[in-house]
Amino acid sequence: MTRGEATCEVLVLGGGPAGAAAAITAAAAGLSVTLIERDASPRPAPGESLHPGVQPLLRQLGVEGAVLAAGFLRHPGHVVRWGGADQYQPFGADAAGPWLGFQAWRPTFDALLLDRAKSLGVTVRRPCRPTGVVVAGGRVVGVETTSGRLTAGVVVDATGRGRAVSRWLGLTWRQSGPARRAWYGYASGPQAAAFAVPALRADAGGWTWVARVRPETCAWTRMNFDATRPAAGWRPPELAGMAADGPARGADVTWRAADRPAGPGYVLAGDAAAALDPAASHGVLKALMSGIAAGRLAADARRGAVPERVAAEHYSHWVGDWFDRDVSRLDELYARLPGTPAGTPVVTPAAGPPPPGGFAPPGRSEDRP
Repeated sequence: MTRGEATCEVLVLGGGPAGAAAAITAAAAGLSVTLIERDASPRPAPGESLHPGVQPLLRQLGVEGAVLAAGFLRHPGHVVRWGGADQYQPFGADAAGPWLGFQAWRPTFDALLLDRAKSLGVTVRRPCRPTGVVVAGGRVVGVETTSGRLTAGVVVDATGRGRAVSRWLGLTWRQSGPARRAWYGYASGPQAAAFAVPALRADAGGWTWVARVRPETCAWTRMNFDATRPAAGWRPPELAGMAADGPARGADVTWRAADRPAGPGYVLAGDAAAALDPAASHGVLKALMSGIAAGRLAADARRGAVPERVAAEHYSHWVGDWFDRDVSRLDELYARLPGTPAGTPVVTPAAGPPPPGGFAPPGRSEDRP
């Protein structure tokens, strides 16, 4: 056994919501699971605003109580201005009162999910970065990492827009519409109290999202329709009186989906399987759902409950159908704003397969912020 080499039934790459959900689901099914995460500790990330529909998933994952106890800010709806005046859109209500979303500060939220995974016996290695995939007999059998080789029955790629396994295997991706890029940042000050209700506002050049994510911190996201970067130091005018928390960061939010998000020995989850821009409004919910589905696929494959090929085809169709529905909905949304780009399909060519039975080194990724 080489330095750092270990064997597990399921190896998860990435400690965000998709990876943690996959690890929790597989471990709860009785499988041995190892999760690796490149960052030493959770860090701020976009996707703090969670729809109330996420709560049943949190309950299923066993973290609902911890999330409720974390004291995240809650909100009953959001403001939208999209080709007209501001409109308040509540989530809804029942006999117990209005439904409330979460402003989940991601370092805390992600840590709660990983703590749940650890409580189920998941081995978490961090900081640990994957550097290549190991293929034998046409099947993914492990991953090379900065701490050695890890072998596994199934590898779940939840590396987000880094798309590690997809790049190493040279998988093809469908792209809808032009390249899109979003920029995001944070601003702090007592003025944050005025932004208790998140707001999405579009203008002739793009759209801006502003939400209070901590008592004195607001998050913002800006996407220009021409994919250009906002001017240095830019932030939404309504946050001009607040102090910027570091520079703005960019992320590739082009609409893309893998043609084969599951195959021999691997499953792609979250943005590593399909990605849209934040206007789709359910990034974390999608990450949790696909992570749960990936964990179930891994468990079924390892137990022989369903032939791996059948499970992989079913998962691939599910991811593709969901992506197509979201693209259609986003096209309808953007069509309400004259001059915005639609989701014209484009096929992204494969980078080429790895050497048979060998080690495929990573290519350069432009998808990371």
